[in-house]
Amino acid sequence: RHVKMSRLIGEKGIYVPDMAKDSLIKTLSSLTAVVTIHSDLDGVDDATEQIEADPRMYVQIKPWGEGLDVELAVRPLGPEGASCRPGAGGTMVFGLLKSKRVRTRRNLDAEREELIRVVRSCPALQGAEELHGDRRRIADAESALEFLLQLRELDGSVVPEWPMGETMKIRAHVSGARLSARAHGVEKESSLSDMFSVSGSVQVDDDLVLDMKDLLALMQESTGRFLPLGNGEFIALTKQFQRRVELMASVGELKGNEIRLPALFPQVMGGLDGFIGELDEEWRRRSALIDAAAKMNPAVPKELKATLRNYQAEGYQWLVRLSSWGAGACLADDMGLGKTVQVLAALLFRAQDGPALVVAPTSVCQNWITEAARFAPTLNMIDLRRDRSLSVGPSSVVVASYGLLQNEIERLSEVRWHTIVLDEAQAIKNMDTRRSAAVMQLNGDFRIATTGTPIENHLGELWNIFRFLNPHYLGSIDSFNRRFAGPIERGDDDAREKLKRVIKPFILRRRKEQVMKELPPKTEVILRVDLNEEERAVYEAVRRSAIESLAGVSGANRRFQIFAALTRLRRVCCSAALAVPEERRDEFAEVSSAPSAKMEAFLELLAEIRQGGHRALVFSQFVSHLSLIRAQLDKDGVPYQYFDGATPPDERTKRVAAFQAGEGDCFLISLKAGGMGINLTAADYVIHMDPWWNPAVEEQASDRAHRIGQSRPVTVYRLVARDTVEERIVDLHAWKKDLAESLLEGSSEALHLSADEMLELIMD
Repeated sequence: RHVKMSRLIGEKGIYVPDMAKDSLIKTLSSLTAVVTIHSDLDGVDDATEQIEADPRMYVQIKPWGEGLDVELAVRPLGPEGASCRPGAGGTMVFGLLKSKRVRTRRNLDAEREELIRVVRSCPALQGAEELHGDRRRIADAESALEFLLQLRELDGSVVPEWPMGETMKIRAHVSGARLSARAHGVEKESSLSDMFSVSGSVQVDDDLVLDMKDLLALMQESTGRFLPLGNGEFIALTKQFQRRVELMASVGELKGNEIRLPALFPQVMGGLDGFIGELDEEWRRRSALIDAAAKMNPAVPKELKATLRNYQAEGYQWLVRLSSWGAGACLADDMGLGKTVQVLAALLFRAQDGPALVVAPTSVCQNWITEAARFAPTLNMIDLRRDRSLSVGPSSVVVASYGLLQNEIERLSEVRWHTIVLDEAQAIKNMDTRRSAAVMQLNGDFRIATTGTPIENHLGELWNIFRFLNPHYLGSIDSFNRRFAGPIERGDDDAREKLKRVIKPFILRRRKEQVMKELPPKTEVILRVDLNEEERAVYEAVRRSAIESLAGVSGANRRFQIFAALTRLRRVCCSAALAVPEERRDEFAEVSSAPSAKMEAFLELLAEIRQGGHRALVFSQFVSHLSLIRAQLDKDGVPYQYFDGATPPDERTKRVAAFQAGEGDCFLISLKAGGMGINLTAADYVIHMDPWWNPAVEEQASDRAHRIGQSRPVTVYRLVARDTVEERIVDLHAWKKDLAESLLEGSSEALHLSADEMLELIMD
């Protein structure tokens, strides 16, 4: 018809004189029997009936891949009439309606306003690809379902149309109001003590009821809040209902048709009143304890001989609140913010109700004795290294190293401790060690873990700390890896946010820049050092030898052998003398006896520091490297202090005190032995002679100087051999540095190197 009419009137149309206007309108009206006519002509044909224009927006929906093709239109003559672009075209429409010739007048401005309203009411359309006209394309199924739900929630002014047949349908929009559930305590079992069980069902509509097991199964099949029922039908959960059920599923274990939840879970949910209809007496009792704790405002004990900063007082109160309802607490403040004094205040608050146990690294035990004598003299501090009697009572605080704990665990586990403190709790990060096994045998009413690095390498370390603090709270390690660790390591932001919410009530983390505005600035400098030709030859020989030796390696020991090869290369970066095998020392005698490039760079840097009247802490993870530095300092007559893991605890304390008193221009310290728990604010420079795998450990060491009591700006130097495995390790720091903050503040990703990724560090 269109072709025939264009042939009759021409592609450019025809001109009609004004005197023929009425005749033209009558002619156009008569054509409505075969075609809908749009016109801007004013005038009335008595043979056509005037009707009100249909004001509704018609949404034409077609399947497209996993998504939808959507076109917005109006039908001025009603559902049976032709469609028009909203706000465009002629104002008069002539057509045939139920064999009757009719006409209507469009309100183009109102159509444009309605178009804007519909698009604004459907955010899924705003992010869709715009095609010609008012047609848009939604690419993915999740966004398509969101659009259908948004469309469903609009009033009757919008009419959805499926010209090619409906392929997606929202059967019901389900909120927590449709959940009928009850929560009750579970009798204590050997493996599931202090657990609650939640059971119930969801009334989807008159014909469909889902029990808890079926609901969780459907949620596992979906990637969002739209649960597939089959045949293109979906249930849409409200976002709040989805979050709450997902949170229960992320912490609980499905057993039959019930979800088993740890007793601490009400704190995470922020109360379940109005969500779960029936809450048993035990649940309500625990919820009441949580509510009462939130209102507590405990005063700082008058026995504390220190004035707490505001954030320290908040930390003390947070510890006391959690202790009042039996939840374990992880105080994860930055190094140098005074975690010890906050815990001492909490120990004083709880002192009269029973004994406490403090477990700390050997290098830190004496610090606890000293700090307690200074700030909490009424506590009866017992150094288990010197007093093995274990005669304890109220106000008693036993201090033990992790090594001593392993040896004395049989006796220590027989005591019911009112409070247990694990200082530098990252010491139990490996769940398979004897140290971790010993800690888990301790019995205590309230458990505290202090650590500036709750995660050093992978999320399993956080799980093990929580296993001590709040047993069963994060489930088994297998379920934790399945729900959280695995997805987070693959970059799943939803899993990260869920874990963050789950652990947030039991971790307190403050950064220096948040609470210590008066702390002097810290400047970090990476000083890249070029190996000399001889060192480069040794490095390349060791590297090629490693590649050859690892070529055919497989099996369980492969990762260990790769790590050993990396360690040899890192030692070469420090000094060739540390890595030349005995049988080749004659071949490399000259380079082995000459100062290394790093040594020369270090001596130049130290000379500048001393000339400026400053003092430095010098860290290396290799004791053999420190031995070379000691020999050079002795030769040059530079005064220094020193300790490593073999230095007795009492001697370490003496040397720290001597340095603080001004004895020595630098302090040589092995990274593992002195990277935590000591105050060395007499230094305002820190030199890391070799990069450690985890930057958080280096940061802990640097914070021996950059902490409360430091009045001068601190400068941290990292000496890195250029074009070596050390540079690649520093590159990895960008991935790992904020691993803990990815959960505590939401900023980064977890990193776990595979054997192949480790091997890649060695390859050229």
